[in-house]
Amino acid sequence: MNTYEATAPQNKNNNTEGWDAVIQSKHSLFAINFKELWHYRDLLVLFVRRDFVTVYKQTILGPLWFFIQPILTTITFTVIFGNVAQLSTDGAPKVVFYMAGITLWGYFSTCLTAVSGVFNANAGIFGKVYFPRLIMPMTIVISNLMKFGVQFLLFLCFVVYFVLQNQIHPNVWVLALPLVIVLMALISMGIGLILSSMTTKYKDLNQLISFGMQLFMYATPVIYPSSSIPADYQWVVNLNPLVGLFDYMRYAFLGVGSFTLSDFIFPAVFSVVILFFGIIVFNKVQKTFMDTV
Repeated sequence: MNTYEATAPQNKNNNTEGWDAVIQSKHSLFAINFKELWHYRDLLVLFVRRDFVTVYKQTILGPLWFFIQPILTTITFTVIFGNVAQLSTDGAPKVVFYMAGITLWGYFSTCLTAVSGVFNANAGIFGKVYFPRLIMPMTIVISNLMKFGVQFLLFLCFVVYFVLQNQIHPNVWVLALPLVIVLMALISMGIGLILSSMTTKYKDLNQLISFGMQLFMYATPVIYPSSSIPADYQWVVNLNPLVGLFDYMRYAFLGVGSFTLSDFIFPAVFSVVILFFGIIVFNKVQKTFMDTV
């Protein structure tokens, strides 16, 4: 099945009837019609609103789960990894240290997992209605950004409290947070697009993705500082493009660990490359995915 795009009518002769839109086949693998995406911006807004409303529509506590989930996770990590395992926090208070990692990881893991299942989750609507398929991954990234914003406000409340207690010392690097969020969004979307093309043929991969995300969390400095990794294994950890972003989060808001501008280079380059490759794979698979889902 080919993908299609709507274009403005072109009357080449007087006998051609003027159409509001013309459906044309689109063959380029790396073809992103930004004009078309902008044309469907209202649909994007509707999908984002739908996701935000329906997630907790039939729950008792509703949006309060945005706060409850990170708080319970932080308490669990503090007890298990902070008190029992005695993992280092680079001198930062345990609660705010773990919440910094949980807030950032929650956005990344949720986006990646949801984008990886975008074909299977939306097979019904994809088979009936035309719109740019890239709208759905973009919806996931944006709607989860709203959830991240709510949880980040909770994190800021803890930061303010410990600042008043003179236990942490944020710095000017906090202003670079939007760049970090963009990089997290691009990386999660790029990897998710690649995995989504694989889940259309191999349904079992959905289970492996959930399990793999749990393992990947322990390979990322979510519950420990990267400085605690033995020197012999630092090069392995540095292959993870997320390491620098988590180091940034704690250095900027807690004043612990180390971070320099050069730590942005690898995540930035990786995000562009993985998104480029992800879109190529996504465009290739979307032509025939209805035959396999």
